[in-house]
Amino acid sequence: MTETTKTHVILLACGSFNPITKGHIQMFERARDYLHKTGRFIVIGGIVSPVHDSYGKPGLVSSRHRLIMCQLAVQSSDWIRVDPWECYQDTWQTTCSVLEHHRDLMKRVTGCILSNVNTPSMTPVIGQPQNESPQPIYQNSNISNKPTAAKILGKVGESLSRICCVRPPMEHFTFVDENANLGTVMRYEEIELRILLLCGSDLLESFCIPGLWNESDMEVIVGEFGIVVLPRDGADPERIMNHSSILRKYKNNILVVKDDVNHPMSIVSSTKSRLALQHGDGHVVDYLSQPVIDYILKSQLYINASG
Repeated sequence: MTETTKTHVILLACGSFNPITKGHIQMFERARDYLHKTGRFIVIGGIVSPVHDSYGKPGLVSSRHRLIMCQLAVQSSDWIRVDPWECYQDTWQTTCSVLEHHRDLMKRVTGCILSNVNTPSMTPVIGQPQNESPQPIYQNSNISNKPTAAKILGKVGESLSRICCVRPPMEHFTFVDENANLGTVMRYEEIELRILLLCGSDLLESFCIPGLWNESDMEVIVGEFGIVVLPRDGADPERIMNHSSILRKYKNNILVVKDDVNHPMSIVSSTKSRLALQHGDGHVVDYLSQPVIDYILKSQLYINASG
């Protein structure tokens, strides 16, 4: 497959990130490596979306702190970004609504028509948005050559970095880079772009708990977007999927990461990192990056917290 015929993916992880751990970042890295090895995908971005304060989880610190810790955790990454949208809403948002927000946002930024995980759109994915005037939404008179896929991905990357890792007042939130030339790019290239939910198998298991998830939301999450799953220690995603009619129905939309990396998924646990902090356990460095530890100690977070 050529670069333009592969499916281009943005990985989105929703969660408390209370605090964000090294394991959370490794999930992104492992998922990207696996998707690239399949030969079917190119991962062009990763988004960390911390949950709203009103989620109500015991011991959840303010989103102000969690956003900063997330930003510190990804500061050395050139492809993972932190998005504050979920935290800035008036109340808690469902995972489905977060996915739909980012799908709509990517349409506005790139002009993409995002397709389902295994049912590519019949409409060119990068093309003039439907029901709009043919003139580009960006102007750049210096474009003399046909844009390449690399240029497109560069512009998407620029847009991601501008959208994420910032805390602007929502009324001043700018969704597009006015200096970009994506309007010109859209007229020439056809690239399939999808947003996939990144999660551990524990979230997959939660789909099987009656009444926990809205079934229509599950249909959208698994059927329209798709999931990339990293198995937790001892978990069998195949067995989990067989316990849910919706997961069985959209089994082909669930991508289970299979690699040789010997990193126990327990290092993803924010709970264990909080316990290590409370007990002054030096093994906290196994869970958290040093900038995050420094911020936690400076802000006196979790030290006397419970949960």
